[in-house]
Amino acid sequence: MTTRAGFIALIGEPNAGKSTLTNRMVGAKVSIVTHKVQTTRTRIRGVAMEGDSQLIFVDTPGLFQPRRRLDRAMVAAAWGGAADADVVVLLVEAHRGVTDGVERILEGLSELPKKAKVALAINKIDRVKAEDLLALSKDLNERFTFLNTFMISAERGYGVDDLRAWLAREIPEGPWLYPEDQIADLPMRMIAAEMTREKLTLRLHQELPYQLTVETENWEERDDGSARIDQVIYVARDGHKGIVLGHKGETIKAVSKAAREELVEFLGRKVHLFLQVKVRENWLEEAERYSEMGLNFKDGNT
Repeated sequence: MTTRAGFIALIGEPNAGKSTLTNRMVGAKVSIVTHKVQTTRTRIRGVAMEGDSQLIFVDTPGLFQPRRRLDRAMVAAAWGGAADADVVVLLVEAHRGVTDGVERILEGLSELPKKAKVALAINKIDRVKAEDLLALSKDLNERFTFLNTFMISAERGYGVDDLRAWLAREIPEGPWLYPEDQIADLPMRMIAAEMTREKLTLRLHQELPYQLTVETENWEERDDGSARIDQVIYVARDGHKGIVLGHKGETIKAVSKAAREELVEFLGRKVHLFLQVKVRENWLEEAERYSEMGLNFKDGNT
């Protein structure tokens, strides 16, 4: 039996569907998926098996014009993931086409090593007509030489099997890098923190979700098979603390309930989740917080 294993970087603009595609490929929820942009902060690796091939998906933060240190660190992480990967897949939203952001990404792709394998996946194909899809595919392939082009809907699953089968053939021969039943290489503490952050992102609005972070402070395995998980939500301002807590604690209770239910489903056992909210005015400038998110603090420098 000839085994294969390789890293696949999914890149694209925020909300292009990278997290949804990662979860679809892996068959489990390993990446935060919300309607808000810029929610993926770390290069989450989801592991999928396709025949004798082990596909390790690097779900990068969305590529956008960075304004703050956190933004710059996220963009650096995305391009770092692409440069290190065996295969790069650019996701472009069918209904949005070649935006300014897509043009910037195409310029960035031209700076990758010549041997880089880059495929195009036009996502959300159910939103446009066939002739528009073909025109978009032609336009993009004239701008960059893609190895292959796929028409997919990550949300509905259309075309995903074809993409996965192609990736399984393109990655290099070699031993599997993870146990066959492992679906992610992120520590469970970080996955749990991401799940809580997703629930906060869904509940809160405007800029606040990007001004907070969640860290799993303690994880205790109990004799009855359950787990006690203590998490801290760091916010940048005192006024934000009240927003996260909500009137009579309603918001934090709803977030805690939703996150706990998802953790129970993910872990397959009982979970006791305890959340605290703390104000750290300069957390966006603290190297330790970036390390917890799997980002390089120095990459945030101008």
